[in-house]
Amino acid sequence: MTHKTVLLTRRSFIESSARWIATIPLLNTLAGRSWSADLPIETGDDPVAKALGYFPDATKVDTVKYPKRAGADGATQFCHTCLQFTATSDDWGTCKVIPGKRVAAAGWCNVWVKKA
Repeated sequence: MTHKTVLLTRRSFIESSARWIATIPLLNTLAGRSWSADLPIETGDDPVAKALGYFPDATKVDTVKYPKRAGADGATQFCHTCLQFTATSDDWGTCKVIPGKRVAAAGWCNVWVKKA
């Protein structure tokens, strides 16, 4: 019986690793786009969403309870302008703070942070 010996040099290991690492962002993007459509829609009834003050329609936010949404600065605050939001379509996206659900692009929550 003959055993074939595979010689893995440092150079071939680094080249192979670099190729695999380079594909991770592409795979992540492709996977995120296809899986996000299967996520349930967040209606604002979930305990996490309620704790964050999430509203699927930002125009319905009680500005007395959430003064951050009031005024000229608040008028520009929507999920689609938030740093935590990743769009998956024109109307929906995913949020890092509300995982496992799709949120409305026109929504708002109290942890809104302006995109840079």
